[in-house]
Amino acid sequence: MTEDMAKRKFLPSRRSVLAAGVGLLTAGLLPHQAIAQELVRRGVGADMDLPAIGLGSWITFNVGRDAEGLARSAAVIKAFFEAGGRLVDSSPMYGSAQATIGHALRTLGTPGALFAADKVWTNDDAGSQIAESARYWGLEHFSLLQVHNLLEWERHLPVLTAMKARGELGYVGVTTSHGRRHRELETIMTRHDIDFIQLTYNLADREAERRILPLARERGIAVIANRPYQGGRLIRRLKQERLPDWALGAGFETWPDFALRFIISHPALTCAIPATTQVAHVRENMAAGSGPVPDEALRRRMAAYIEDL
Repeated sequence: MTEDMAKRKFLPSRRSVLAAGVGLLTAGLLPHQAIAQELVRRGVGADMDLPAIGLGSWITFNVGRDAEGLARSAAVIKAFFEAGGRLVDSSPMYGSAQATIGHALRTLGTPGALFAADKVWTNDDAGSQIAESARYWGLEHFSLLQVHNLLEWERHLPVLTAMKARGELGYVGVTTSHGRRHRELETIMTRHDIDFIQLTYNLADREAERRILPLARERGIAVIANRPYQGGRLIRRLKQERLPDWALGAGFETWPDFALRFIISHPALTCAIPATTQVAHVRENMAAGSGPVPDEALRRRMAAYIEDL
């Protein structure tokens, strides 16, 4: 398989950058595409389009064989794709989440736009785990495989890189969460040929802004933000407050809308992956990804407001 064929097979699309000169809106918002990031290193996705909101599966899709849970999860996935979603993220670490996704894809039909992102999380052979994960999803290949929480990354990263070279995989990445191991992540980004990183980034956890996100822009590495709501803790805290008038005036309708649009407005971000068990919430999340996003001045005001709470 040629490199061009591999791109068409594994990359549904990525947000393209608008021509220079797009003006700021008076409310401090930019048209969504104006902050889209072009991946220029080796032409990875340089002319492709990936929506700013993906779908996570940690906890929410770990429903086992419960018929009600499986039906609820399939409804969430259906709503996600109906709203233009593409990237679905999972891991062997997430209990039955992979099997739940596979059940939904068999029930609904696997969308051609699916960007299937999974992970390697094992101290043993990566190949056998990847094959098992693919069986759960009901797929032949993944769009993206990531070394989960950097576990045995020195051993697994060459395996994933070799799969990509053989045309068996679209992209290679590594992940971390809860702000852990950023120094090690920075070293990997600098010294190794990876396409994606995934890390925790939200209004309350912004340490990645210091070194990791600027480095991702410099290296042309796509960034997936996990735990956008701190596992729900951030939203529960914010719902004790009312949205300030200036936020309402800027077009924010809810705290989840506020939180998500802050994340995806960072110029290094490719997408955020909130997880949910409710169709209404996935629709709300997807709406945040298609609306205008904060400019830098509004981002600073949003961050300062959260810091002062």
